[in-house]
Amino acid sequence: MKILVAVKRVVDHNVRIRVRPDGTGVETSGVRMSMNPFCKHAVEAAVQLAEKGDVSEIVVVSIGPKQSNDVILTALAMGAHRGILVETDAALETLTIAKLLAKVVAEEQPDLVLLGKQAVDDDSNHVGQMLAALSNRPQATFASEIVVKGAELEVTREVDYGRETIAVPLPAVVTADLRLNTPRNAALPMVMKARSKPLTVRPAAEFGVDLAPRLTVEKISPPSERVAGKTVASVADFANAIAGEVNEMEAL
Repeated sequence: MKILVAVKRVVDHNVRIRVRPDGTGVETSGVRMSMNPFCKHAVEAAVQLAEKGDVSEIVVVSIGPKQSNDVILTALAMGAHRGILVETDAALETLTIAKLLAKVVAEEQPDLVLLGKQAVDDDSNHVGQMLAALSNRPQATFASEIVVKGAELEVTREVDYGRETIAVPLPAVVTADLRLNTPRNAALPMVMKARSKPLTVRPAAEFGVDLAPRLTVEKISPPSERVAGKTVASVADFANAIAGEVNEMEAL
């Protein structure tokens, strides 16, 4: 079985997000970047399936600027076999990303496409579903467990009321949730080995997809600062504080 894993380069989840002074977007200059956490779980899932003998090849693909090579190298160090960078400096919308991935899927013909369920920079949760529709493949989103059973997958999903397990025929698209696994930290020898693995760089224009945005972002602003909390000495003081807040709201 061949797996294609899509990964995204985002602001590291440990970095405090800052909005640019002009409100045009999030500050990324001089900011630490890393692989989207959900994507890392997708890579780990692919590597674990390969270790079980269910997978013969793992191809990792990223769409973005030249610097996105670093997240591909991270995936290669974790155990992926080769990488593809669809290079573009344009700020792409989710539908455009899904269309580019659909082109890669059509060329590579993987049995399974794995993605993070969403990216932590925009939290759109669009690409996996869009890709499934564009590539005409069944999908299983929010996966917390993946088991290969012959020509289909048994996927346990995180849903609002708990978990559900479904059967999905291959080829398919699956998006990873955080409970799927615990991603490994690649040891230094694997990081060095990753640099010798095949990594193909292809311009996004080569795929014939219109990259022009369809949405206009007028302004981005940070959330309001949280009001400092209060410490009370007793339950009675707590009740009085709540009553005071209610009276203030009713007076407005």
